[in-house]
Amino acid sequence: MAHSSMLHVRIDDDLKAQGNAVLESIGLSAAEAVRLFYKRVVAEQAIPLELKVPNAETRAAMEESRRLMSVRRARFANADALFASLEAPDHK
Repeated sequence: MAHSSMLHVRIDDDLKAQGNAVLESIGLSAAEAVRLFYKRVVAEQAIPLELKVPNAETRAAMEESRRLMSVRRARFANADALFASLEAPDHK
């Protein structure tokens, strides 16, 4: 396992609380967000990406996905059923 180091950062209490709330809604801890940031900085050699809080439809899809994974059940019986749903006239 690679050696790890601590990174200490001073940040305003209110900014920290607000930032942690946003990160939680995205599904990341502050430590995970910092690691992700550093990995992207190294990979892109630049200040990276834009993360946003998912909208209601995306959050619902994420929750459905987590629920289906937790019960180990697929949403569709097979690939044909999936494609039929995607091709249905009322599909959004």
